[in-house]
Amino acid sequence: MPVFEPAIIGLGMTEMSLLPGGTAQDLAHRALAAAVRDAGLALGDIDGLLVGSSQGVRPDRLGVALARRGGLGDLVLLEHVEMKGVTTAVMIQNAVLAVRAGLARTVACVFGDAPLRPGGSAGTTYAHSGGHEGVRGLERVSGVLGSVPTYALAAARFLEITGGSEEDLCAVALSCRAWATRSPDAVMREPLTREDYFAARIVAEPLRVLDCARPVNGAVAVIVGDPAVLAGAHVRGRAQRHPARRRRAPHESWFEPAGESADGSTAGALDRALAMAGRKRDDLDAIELYDPFSIVTLSLLETYGFCGQGEAGALVRSGATAPGGTLPMNTGGGQLSGFYLQGMTPLAEAIVQLRGHGGDRQVADASTVLVTGIGGRVDHHAFLVLDREAA
Repeated sequence: MPVFEPAIIGLGMTEMSLLPGGTAQDLAHRALAAAVRDAGLALGDIDGLLVGSSQGVRPDRLGVALARRGGLGDLVLLEHVEMKGVTTAVMIQNAVLAVRAGLARTVACVFGDAPLRPGGSAGTTYAHSGGHEGVRGLERVSGVLGSVPTYALAAARFLEITGGSEEDLCAVALSCRAWATRSPDAVMREPLTREDYFAARIVAEPLRVLDCARPVNGAVAVIVGDPAVLAGAHVRGRAQRHPARRRRAPHESWFEPAGESADGSTAGALDRALAMAGRKRDDLDAIELYDPFSIVTLSLLETYGFCGQGEAGALVRSGATAPGGTLPMNTGGGQLSGFYLQGMTPLAEAIVQLRGHGGDRQVADASTVLVTGIGGRVDHHAFLVLDREAA
């Protein structure tokens, strides 16, 4: 059995590219090697591997063959984890629990994707995920392909019930870009103005292209192991919630249903993660939120209890989430302006912040950071509370 409390002790990232090139396997191999070097280890020190991949059956998606392709030796733990946007948080949770239980000592968690291909687009690649049967099949024959149009429906619904406007969506995009201009890892670093936002093309009303995440060809790997090897980010709290909402009236398909008890709500799940860490919302120095669309940011700020219903737009417009604000959020530019590698995007930035390596985007004295993940159409939630110090 281990005599240490595991932490995230290594981080490896490839360049995030907006151009076709590289396979998910090759990119993941490079990220894994970089994470092992970052932790001051050798590949032979890794005895566990958890691999996450983008959803959908694609012939080149990442899998457990990375163990062989990545040059790893004998492993005592090997899994392919598929939980959509909560995959990364689930991998970290499973790695921590495995090390605590003595099932492994040093576990690598890897995610890589390469949706950008010659002659196509990331949107074309993602539009084919989800299957062709049931409700998804009905959507396809109606012309609703992929996530953009479905989240556009969510945006219209959210703005209607909260009294919000496209100015709220704009504020989210501007906040992310303000952080991204300070991050060398972000793929969208040009300054963005309100005028630029409203001049951007509409993809599916009311969502503009700037309301949508920027998929990249890239990979991120982290190492969970003994912090005596290298000081790391400690996983102090964790929780999941899977509402599995129905998609027909009178149920609310997108947002937290009214009337749920605090313990049974998604905010309650976050409360459990914070309590496990001995923290409260006010103790968080930064929030790294899963933000595939600007509307998701607004929705989750309310769902997670950072503001009341209908207050998220005003909160973001106040500058609270932007550099210099009281609630620093998505400090690397998030998935809107940073890069979209699903749950690895918020996790990687949290590690950067806790190490104090954020440069111009560094949140002063950041010691506790919340990482979130969502899956599907806000059907799954996962939380990690990371801390610079051990319990």
